[in-house]
Amino acid sequence: MKNIVLLTIGMSLATWSGAMAQEALFPVGEKAANVYHTGDVWLSHVLEATETFDYSVAQAVSAPGAKLNWHLHPKGQRLLITHGVGFYQEKGKEVQVVRAGDVVTCLPNVEHWHGAAPNSPVTYLAISGNAPTQWTETLSDEAYNNIPAPELGIDKVEQEIKDLSQSKWDWMADKDVERLTELFHKDAQFVHMGGSWGTAQELAIIGSGGIWYKEADVQEVKVDVMGEMAVLLNRITLLAVVGGNEVTNPFMVTEVYKKEDGTWKLANLSFVKQLTPGNR
Repeated sequence: MKNIVLLTIGMSLATWSGAMAQEALFPVGEKAANVYHTGDVWLSHVLEATETFDYSVAQAVSAPGAKLNWHLHPKGQRLLITHGVGFYQEKGKEVQVVRAGDVVTCLPNVEHWHGAAPNSPVTYLAISGNAPTQWTETLSDEAYNNIPAPELGIDKVEQEIKDLSQSKWDWMADKDVERLTELFHKDAQFVHMGGSWGTAQELAIIGSGGIWYKEADVQEVKVDVMGEMAVLLNRITLLAVVGGNEVTNPFMVTEVYKKEDGTWKLANLSFVKQLTPGNR
């Protein structure tokens, strides 16, 4: 994989010519217990129902392959898809593919299910009438797996990689080792001005604050998708804390992502300091 990564970086640098969308409009919230769904879903309650406004608003962020069981809403629900690609199906009807920008109306007492596509996360705002959801039956893995994965299109894949990259900067700034562990390939390589090392050492450095990626100001982004591999090039100004000292440097950053089992993993992260008139 190392030779492929190096070759891919070289190809993409040769074509380089030159914020980001968030995976969620509101804070992601807590990961929900797997009671009425399978897979990873993060929920946050945006608005609670009141005497004046008889509805609530919640945000759900679903990882690829996450799906809810069959259920219904006595007072109905509307889903505003804000990110990614997912599925929606009413009992006895065909599965619908839903994408960012779509609005889904779940009529009162109509049994249905919804979730992420197997090859894409999905985020939506759920506007629900003030009545408890009624869960009916489990959506089987077999039924879900028989649904063809939707075509994302090259522009969708590029945006997915851009979103994932921005999430990575956010997680690094927050020292969120748990999420970075899920993102980083176990054999990933990280190339810095002071050396290069693997995943375990990078996670240890981030977790301990040895390098705190405090803020990445992204100026330009380019993505090249080549089948199961994608290369993203950033031109950034990075504010970092290294050894207790705050430093700011302009970098060209290369990120290589490799798709494994339907999930993009970061396989290489390389920093190249840009020369400016003051530091030549």
